[in-house]
Amino acid sequence: MKHSGKLKLTTQGDLEIVMVREFDAQRGMVFDGLTKPELVRQWLFGPEGWSLVECAIDLQVGGKYRYVWRHGNGKEMGMEGAYREVKWPERLVHTEKFDQPWYPGEAVTTTVLGERGGKTIFTATMVYESRDARDAVIRSNMEAGVAASYDRLEGVLAEMG
Repeated sequence: MKHSGKLKLTTQGDLEIVMVREFDAQRGMVFDGLTKPELVRQWLFGPEGWSLVECAIDLQVGGKYRYVWRHGNGKEMGMEGAYREVKWPERLVHTEKFDQPWYPGEAVTTTVLGERGGKTIFTATMVYESRDARDAVIRSNMEAGVAASYDRLEGVLAEMG
């Protein structure tokens, strides 16, 4: 198990990565923070040196989302997917595929938001098409970038709160 601050990341089976993090906010606020473009733009910056330049979210079953990040050197990285399940405030299932595939295939992420004592327990399970794809993600800098982004999300939630 890896820990990046408050984020705990583990592997499960051959295809899955599981991320768990507690947020000091009610789950409806966390769900909104994950899905409302005006909030996502405040925290989803990506890795160091990157900024989010496109954020489109059609939050409904079959709806699509798209994010594009740009590095200070002008390089861009895009990602998109479709929503398979949207159940406010507790569950979200969506696909994920990068424009420049740095891992093979598509991933499916299931996010579950539980609530305990006014805090939200965020659990995201990402299922990849192969062990090689999952392992490529583990070897990347994804964990540090996700941990930093979720720390920024917690700040956004505190301001809402």
